[in-house]
Amino acid sequence: MEIKFVKAETLKEKPDVSKIKFGTHFTDYMFEMDYNPTDGWHDPRIVPYRDLTLSPANTTLHYGQAIFDGLKAYMHGDKPVIFRASDHMRRINVSAKILDIPEVPFDVIHTGLKKLVALEKDWIPKDKGQSLYIRPFIFANDDYLGVNVAKTYKFLIILSPVAAYYAHGFSPVKIMVESEYVRAVRGGLGAAKTPANYAASLHAGLVAHQKGYDQVLWLDGVERKYIEEVGSMNILFKINGEIVSPSPKIQTSILDGITRRTVNQIAKDWGVPVAERRISIDEVIQAHADGTLEEVFGSGTAAVISPVGTLEYKGKEYVINGGKTGEFAQKMYDYIEGLHMGTVEDKFGFIEVAE
Repeated sequence: MEIKFVKAETLKEKPDVSKIKFGTHFTDYMFEMDYNPTDGWHDPRIVPYRDLTLSPANTTLHYGQAIFDGLKAYMHGDKPVIFRASDHMRRINVSAKILDIPEVPFDVIHTGLKKLVALEKDWIPKDKGQSLYIRPFIFANDDYLGVNVAKTYKFLIILSPVAAYYAHGFSPVKIMVESEYVRAVRGGLGAAKTPANYAASLHAGLVAHQKGYDQVLWLDGVERKYIEEVGSMNILFKINGEIVSPSPKIQTSILDGITRRTVNQIAKDWGVPVAERRISIDEVIQAHADGTLEEVFGSGTAAVISPVGTLEYKGKEYVINGGKTGEFAQKMYDYIEGLHMGTVEDKFGFIEVAE
C-alpha cells in the first residue's frame, strides 16, 4: 500500500524537553489508517497532528475495545533510529488477537513508523535519558451502543518528545505489593497492552501513592501469591547471582515486555544466569531474610530500568541493597542507554534506522 503524505500548513515550536512533563507535547505529524470489512486496513497516510472527531456512541468509549504499544526513537549522529521497532510492531498484533481486532499488515505499519520518525527527526531530543516516545494504538470506531466486536477501527501513531520518565531520575523507587486488589487473571486481558489493564490498576496505584509508594507490584489473581508485574513495568529479581523474572509463557496474565526480553538477552550475553519462571512473594521475602535477594528492578520502555529500594508487603517494609541502586541494575541501565545513544555497539540488532 502506498503511504500518502499531507503537508502541514504550519509547524509547531519545539519545546525545551527538560522542562515538560512526560507525554504532554506532540509532534507536527501522525500516521493514520482505517479498517472496514469491505476494504480491510486501507488508506495509510501521514497527516498533520490533529484532534479526532468521534461519535458520542463510539464503541471504544463505551466498551473499551482498544490496544496500544510504546517504543522510542533516538538520534545516532544525524540518523534517527528506533529501538526494537519490529518487535513492538509485531506485539501490536498479539494484543489485537486477544481483543478480536483485525491484525494490521506489519509491512505497512513498520514502514509507516519509520517514515514518520524520519520526517519528525528534528523533534528527537539528543541529551542523555531523552527520546522521542512513540505511541501506536488502535481503537474501535463503530458508532452504536451494543456489546459486540466492532466492524470498523482506526490505527494511529503519535510522537512525543520526552525527558527521563521519573522526575527524580535514576534512583530506587518504593513499591507496595498489592494483596487485596487484582489487575488481571488467567484467561483475561493481562497479556494484551490494552487500556482496560491500566484502568484496573488505577485505584490500587492511588492508594499506594497515598501511602508514600511509587508503584504497585501485582500478585496473581487466583492464588494471590505469585508475582506478576508492576503497574507500568515488568519486574526482575537478582537472587543469589541469578536474574529471575515471571514468565509470560507460564503466567499468561502478564505482558511479554520487550525491555525485559532485552535485559535477559544482554544478561545471558554477559554470562549471568537467567530464569523465567513462577516466583512467589514468599520466595522473595525468604531470599531477603537469608541475604540472597541482591537486587530488584523494573524494566519497561518508558523507564528503561527502574531500581527498587523498598518493597512493602502486608504492612512490613523490606529494604533491598541498603535502599541503593544495585550494581547489576546500574550496569544494565548504562548499557541499554548506550545502545539508545549509539555509544555501545549493537551486537543484537536492536537498532533500526528510520528512513
